[in-house]
Amino acid sequence: MDFAFDARTEELRGKLLAFMDEHVHPAEAVAAEQRAALGSPWETPAVVEDLKAEARRQGLWNLFLPDAEHGAGLTNLQYAPLAEITGRSPQLAPTALNCAAPDTGNMEVLAQFGDDAQKKQWLEPLLAGEIRSAFAMTEPEVASSDATNITTRIERDGDDYVITGRKFYISGAMNPNCKIFIVMGKTDPDGPDIRRQQSMVLVPRDTPGVEVRRAMTVFGYEDHWHGGHAEVIFDQARVPASNLIGEEGGGFGIAQARLGPGRIHHCMRLIGMAERAIDLMCQRAVARTAFGKPLAQQGVVQEWIADARVAVEQLRLLVLKTAWLMDTVGNRGAHTEIQSIKIATPRTVVDIIDKAVQLYGAGGVSQDYPLAELWAGARTLRLADGPDEVHQRSLARRELKRFL
Repeated sequence: MDFAFDARTEELRGKLLAFMDEHVHPAEAVAAEQRAALGSPWETPAVVEDLKAEARRQGLWNLFLPDAEHGAGLTNLQYAPLAEITGRSPQLAPTALNCAAPDTGNMEVLAQFGDDAQKKQWLEPLLAGEIRSAFAMTEPEVASSDATNITTRIERDGDDYVITGRKFYISGAMNPNCKIFIVMGKTDPDGPDIRRQQSMVLVPRDTPGVEVRRAMTVFGYEDHWHGGHAEVIFDQARVPASNLIGEEGGGFGIAQARLGPGRIHHCMRLIGMAERAIDLMCQRAVARTAFGKPLAQQGVVQEWIADARVAVEQLRLLVLKTAWLMDTVGNRGAHTEIQSIKIATPRTVVDIIDKAVQLYGAGGVSQDYPLAELWAGARTLRLADGPDEVHQRSLARRELKRFL
């Protein structure tokens, strides 16, 4: 395994680091001011569109998509250090580069499984950053950590599908520019194979019977930057049968294909969030004095900073190994490592950010610093794309299998 950055990665890293320093970080305060003045909290501040235009001009666009026809054609190993950099400003940078979830996963689904008409109608405007999208899988009445539990019905009726169900925590759905939902439901609820009961369909937001009912908060945050998280009702929403993605019964497999890259992208960005927290810790430690000496000279603070650095370096190596394996043996061959980083990275980064919050005292839990929002985002990722316990269960079974 050779994790040295190749020439293209080095070039993009240099451009992206400059873009962050010159455009993204200065825009954070501007975006907050603009959002406060908007008529709706879900509207996009003008500065975000400015960032998107500049990123596209510089060739920092759709870096996440390995498909050279539609994206930048980067490998996972090439994209990893770039995604990490965007994690330093998770509210703005991923969106600025058109590399923000859930759009990234939805574009991957359409690029891999969509037909030509679906790509023309939905993938192309998503790739251009003209619209946003949402992925509707999670439901409040069942344990959605087991996707076979979902109860939303997708019933064939002549040349149409009729969708009925209730979803919640549907990321991006509050954004008024969210024009399309990818909805996962059951087309064959009584089928003998529980992993062939589900299908996915494209449901335009303006379809009669689709109601975005309310915004769901995340630790009290409405998460405006990611278009919010909504409860969405599908009350006999009717779409053409041509809106089916792939084949009937293929929904579970498509979901698994979608979640593999999504999990590693989250982990890449989490490392960037941890780096931002370490920077903030160091800044605070040298600037504040307590009990007669700078915080930087307090032993416990030095331990926090040292432990954080060791943990980030360990995580980065594991994420890079996972990216390398995904590139060389595929997602299935990297299954153990994908689950390992999904367990280890959010948990560790939450702890690092928590120490930074502690160092900032009351300021750490306030809106004056990004730490509280970073903590909420990192903590949520212990649930998103499968909770820790699901990955631990699967990983332990794989380990034990060798001895049974």
